[in-house]
Amino acid sequence: MPDRSHAPHIVIVDDKLEMADMLADGLADHGFSASAVATGKQALARIEAEPVDALVTDLRMPGMDGIELLTAARRAVPDLPVLVMTAYGALETAIESIRRGAYHYLTKPFKLDELVVYLGRALDESRIRREARTLRKSLRDEATKAGIVAKSPAMRAALDVLARVAPSDAPVLLMGPTGAGKGLLARYLHAESGRARGPFVTVNCAALPEPLLESELFGHAKGAFTGATTRRSGLFAEAERGTIFLDEIGEMAPALQAKLLDVLERRVVRPVGSTKETPIDVRIVTATHRDLRRRVAEGLFREDLLYRLDVVPVNVPPLRERREDLPELAADLLEKARARHPTSRVERLSRECMLAMLEYPWPGNVRELAHAVERLVLLGRSPEALFADAALPHAPAEGAQGPQFAGPVLPLREVQQRYARWALAELGGNKSRTADRLGIDVKTLAKYLADEPSE
Repeated sequence: MPDRSHAPHIVIVDDKLEMADMLADGLADHGFSASAVATGKQALARIEAEPVDALVTDLRMPGMDGIELLTAARRAVPDLPVLVMTAYGALETAIESIRRGAYHYLTKPFKLDELVVYLGRALDESRIRREARTLRKSLRDEATKAGIVAKSPAMRAALDVLARVAPSDAPVLLMGPTGAGKGLLARYLHAESGRARGPFVTVNCAALPEPLLESELFGHAKGAFTGATTRRSGLFAEAERGTIFLDEIGEMAPALQAKLLDVLERRVVRPVGSTKETPIDVRIVTATHRDLRRRVAEGLFREDLLYRLDVVPVNVPPLRERREDLPELAADLLEKARARHPTSRVERLSRECMLAMLEYPWPGNVRELAHAVERLVLLGRSPEALFADAALPHAPAEGAQGPQFAGPVLPLREVQQRYARWALAELGGNKSRTADRLGIDVKTLAKYLADEPSE
């Protein structure tokens, strides 16, 4: 007898119970676990009470008909595959069932083998969707664990754009300062895309000289250059059906930019030293801390390549513009650092430490924050970490006095305006917090910001 322990469970419903029983017996012979019921209500009760892998239902039944059962069943189990059975004269109703989410319809009379084939396909597609959903969730969780925090409006805006373009294959250009987390966002984009099951390949365009980078990206033929003792496929080939992330694209040499443009336009790669071209199916995501339009003006970056890469440009904000995210980022980094250094005495960040972190400019962004937290964990001498232990180069020295003045004497109104604008930028554009720190109300801050400076 077939093993039923892991067999797919199919519920068959037909108001002619002998018909349902006959189909259930036939499916059992093909390795399914099938049960037959005579009414839509009985079928729905089974679906709500126990795991069911697929539903096979007649359309015309007294009481709850097939369309009503289909709707109720998919409300209870959204991904449940449903196959409907119909007489020849009810094809219009069968087509309506497809519109409402049925996988397929079979016109009576049909052969059992036909039902087995369509059930197998429906179950396979359902399994693939579940696996893809699980994988996407896993990758999203991994990205979150890696430090993506988005409470700030600037970071939420970036993630919103990525989430909307993820299902497409459009090239995405991530722009932002070094250490802001462009690589993490590239992984997030891949995890949210239809290519999540495929590879995610990263290459730093600034880390390799031009000849080696060309070989790394496109591969090389055997004997293409000294040391090429074997054929190599290259990173584009390794990223097939996935995503390739070209970091620091602004540093790529102009000659290599031309070859990359050809790859984007024709979707083929030619290994170094080869005459054979290979088609590719890869999504390209790039990142840079450079102003590429300025690089174009300087003759250092191809304008036609820029048009191809920035189909969807996304600005990744520096840490100073997303200070709302800093407490959660710091806490997450602290937890990871303590796990790496279990003998550390540091258990938490002191209130003074967190306030100092909120004031610090973080020129190195999230990467600098991660290094600072690591130092706090390694060098801290008490359960509460002190900001001074982070030894940050731009932090004010202990006991330092207030602002130092130099240059020409300015009218007080202009000083107020300049200082208010500086404070607003330092506090991530948060007007309420800026007004509070300056000891004024928001209306006064708005007046300072709107004042015209003296000539």
